[in-house]
Amino acid sequence: MNTIQDEKVEGNCLFPVFLKLNELHTVLVGAGKVGLEKLTAILQNSPQAKVTVVALAISPDMHILSAEYKGVKIIQKSFSDTDLDDADIVVAATNDSKLNKFVRQSAHDRKLLINVADKPELCDFYLGSIVQKGDLKIAISTNGKSPTVAKRLKEVLNEGLPAELDKTLQQMSHLRNSLTGDFADKVKKLNEVTSILVEPKISSRKNFIWLIWSTLILSIIITVTALWFKEPGFKVYIQAINPIFYYFLGAGFVFALIDGAIGMSYGVTSTTFSLSMGIPPASASMGVHLSEIMSNGIAGWMHYRMGNINWKLFKLLLIPGIIGAVTGAYLLSSLEHYSQYTKPFVSLYTLILGFVILSKAFKVGVKRTSAKIKRIPLLGLGGGFIDAVGGGGWGSIVLSTLIAGGRHPRFSLGTVKLSRFFIALMSSITFITMLNSNHWEAVAGLVIGSAIASPIAAKISNRISAKAIMIAVAVIVILISIRSIAIFLGKVL
Repeated sequence: MNTIQDEKVEGNCLFPVFLKLNELHTVLVGAGKVGLEKLTAILQNSPQAKVTVVALAISPDMHILSAEYKGVKIIQKSFSDTDLDDADIVVAATNDSKLNKFVRQSAHDRKLLINVADKPELCDFYLGSIVQKGDLKIAISTNGKSPTVAKRLKEVLNEGLPAELDKTLQQMSHLRNSLTGDFADKVKKLNEVTSILVEPKISSRKNFIWLIWSTLILSIIITVTALWFKEPGFKVYIQAINPIFYYFLGAGFVFALIDGAIGMSYGVTSTTFSLSMGIPPASASMGVHLSEIMSNGIAGWMHYRMGNINWKLFKLLLIPGIIGAVTGAYLLSSLEHYSQYTKPFVSLYTLILGFVILSKAFKVGVKRTSAKIKRIPLLGLGGGFIDAVGGGGWGSIVLSTLIAGGRHPRFSLGTVKLSRFFIALMSSITFITMLNSNHWEAVAGLVIGSAIASPIAAKISNRISAKAIMIAVAVIVILISIRSIAIFLGKVL
């Protein structure tokens, strides 16, 4: 008769257990870098843990850490098996494989469980990655296959689970203690209360879907209506289109492909090109924002479907970002008649962004600090204003600042893309209301060109070197911006 024990069981068969280390005695052998990492993990989860560290060489950081916890005791000596006589749990974290095996054998002789650093096959248990929100604690295990994956999952959950979740747990605990009746009645009541955590989510998703699509349709209607009523020559374009339309159609297509490849630079490249073609700054910014409505709406929708939106961060960015964008669009539109003076300042801004893109091309990654940036509304306000005035920069400024300030890159990207959709929409409405532009053929070219490129940008991006594109874009933007500034200075001087 076959039993389960006779069959080969695949998958993670580990049994998760949460230990009260404040009531147990843990012996940690090793006080170097790995030992410090193990002790830090233990104390972060159990600050009152009773830990004895045994090692011949003690790192300074180990002394500093142990001084902060009363339950930690350091014994500077060579390990002997008698060090485990009073132990309940053992962790071996030395760089001596023979010593680690000796510690393991000594632990097993006393029927003690042991974790051996970086040796899954020698471990009786693993120290998993931990996600904690107050009393909520989630342990992640990859069955010893990849601590790096566990670490990344920890980052995702830490960012995705709201800090307010602990408050919900406290309220549920109070409710449970106040309930009367038998066990079945209590479970039924708690199920009724917690069902609200799931049901509104479904309806809110449906409402959000309708909001996205309604706004997309509205943006298309606004654009078409503006072209139809505010530009008498729009009907004539159907029969005899101005050649400049084709220039901007091709430019919008290429710039959208570049943006899809490197995740940035559409605004700065489009604005730089528009200025070089003689388009005033306000009209150039309007064209950029109109063309970004559809692309960012689609991108934001995809990030929403993939769960990449930090809603708390989204709310903090959205309103200040819209206020900044509308204010910037209003001011730039008011100065449209003075475009010969505002144009060099916008060129100076694109020149700076060109150097920013060039610096990013040579950076391996963005350095993230341990402390998250706090003034999110101020960042959104400034980013929205500069984006409207300069015709781009929301991604370069806001996204880079969030990541550098400790925010998770994936959630930051999704949130910035979604908020960008609404900011581009409000900026476009402001520009259309304020301007009597004679450059609708350039605007239409950018809108249509970027829309055509959006579906294929992702596929092409996988076959092109992002670094090479960033360098090329940066050089072109820098040269054109310098040329525009030089022309202005030549006229003045």
